[in-house]
Amino acid sequence: MRRDLRADVTASLVVFLIAVPLSVGIAVASGVPVELGLVTGVVGGLLTGLLPGSSMQVSGPAAGLTVLVYEAVRDFGLTALGALVLTAGLLQIAMGLLRLGRWFRAISVAVVQGMLGGIGLVLMAGQIYAMADTRPPGGGTEKLMGIPDLIINTLISDDALTAAAVATGTIAVLVLWPRWQRGAQFLPAPLAAVALATGMVAGLDLPVARIEVDGMLEAIQPPGSADFARLGEMSVLGTVLAFALIASAETLFSAAAVDRLHEGPRTDYDKELIAQGAGNTVCGALGALPMTAVIVRSSANVRAGARTKASRVLHGAWMLLFAAFLPWALEVIPVAALAGVLMHAGWKLLPVRDVIRLWHEHRGEAVVLVVTTGAIVTTNLFEGVIIGLLMAVAKAAWETSHVHVETRTAEDGTVHVRVLGNANFLRLPKILDELEATLPGSGQPGSGQRGSGQPVELDLSGLRHMDHACRSALTAWAERNAESRGPVATGHAPGSPPHAGSGPWSGQPAP
Repeated sequence: MRRDLRADVTASLVVFLIAVPLSVGIAVASGVPVELGLVTGVVGGLLTGLLPGSSMQVSGPAAGLTVLVYEAVRDFGLTALGALVLTAGLLQIAMGLLRLGRWFRAISVAVVQGMLGGIGLVLMAGQIYAMADTRPPGGGTEKLMGIPDLIINTLISDDALTAAAVATGTIAVLVLWPRWQRGAQFLPAPLAAVALATGMVAGLDLPVARIEVDGMLEAIQPPGSADFARLGEMSVLGTVLAFALIASAETLFSAAAVDRLHEGPRTDYDKELIAQGAGNTVCGALGALPMTAVIVRSSANVRAGARTKASRVLHGAWMLLFAAFLPWALEVIPVAALAGVLMHAGWKLLPVRDVIRLWHEHRGEAVVLVVTTGAIVTTNLFEGVIIGLLMAVAKAAWETSHVHVETRTAEDGTVHVRVLGNANFLRLPKILDELEATLPGSGQPGSGQRGSGQPVELDLSGLRHMDHACRSALTAWAERNAESRGPVATGHAPGSPPHAGSGPWSGQPAP
């Protein structure tokens, strides 16, 4: 027991040192007071950390929701954020109680990777402006289109160049620090990068923007009745749904990844959903940022030797002490350094290797990933994910609707046509073209020319599935050919039993 506690205390300190700069940076990128990022981290540790679900996951504000939070604050105001987060938390609790957690495993991995890629691109597009102490434009497309002007304006401004140099140096430390194994064991890369940048800016008295801190109590703004009244608006409800679904998906995919890193108890997905929902409900009541399980902190927790959930609870306690007694320490941190941290985090969200691998192994999945990413950048997070999910469903329907048409002509001149596989409307043009092409004297597919009059036997017993569109089209095809060629006997498909004496649908399945 004492050995476990010692390991958990050490791990909690490591996670705390990682969580502080990330929480502050995410709050700045989300357009909210920096204290709200710390509040979410505290709730994620002290409340969500105590609840059952996953034993090793660490919750807090996540880069994956930064874009959505920024858009929500811009469109609805800071005070409405609490109502959105609180309602999303209640929705997560309901999903957990209804045992819907396992269904998140059915979401296409390509859509999730595309979602993270889109978030990464939009996050990087926003933080590249913060790297130069410049305010970014509104939408993701505008941010990308404005980068050439940003580069020109930065090159002609000494202050912007100075801020960009600080941010670039921060990124360099983030990349190189883990290679120094001895240093990385004592100080996490994000904290080392921010500390070095802060020390350099303070020592040289560089003209770059610093973080503004107003105080914890001043930053907490619980939502009012007017904020909850806006939940009747469709755009607000869409944002709530996006918060709940994206936060839940990111949490549960993180849980699957963390479970592979340790040998302890596996995550109960439904209980984890309830725990995250409880945390977001409290965060919403305090007007803070939404939370998810964060893979960076969770993996650091496991690698630091955590044994029980005490490590994540203690990390929340350290954050609370820091927010209560040392908030002034944040005022010396340059904004450009946090922008560098988030640029690095956004780059790590880009699934570059996954796209290359999928392109060689399964191009359909690669297309879904790229389209989802592009849709998020050009529209918004919620619409982009919906587009990705619809495309994944369409791809799955296309790939599962394999249809094969076999034809043979008997000695008596009867043409035997057998359709095998799964027939849905996506494959209907192919089925009709092949049916027309297999009949002697039918002319070109779709030409409408009549054949020479041989009887036809259409066997549908080899179909595992046939939807209404295919059933109607094949019925019409059989009736048309019965008029020109004589009797048409068909075997029945699933859901379409033969009816004796019903013209083209009479007869038994062909052998």
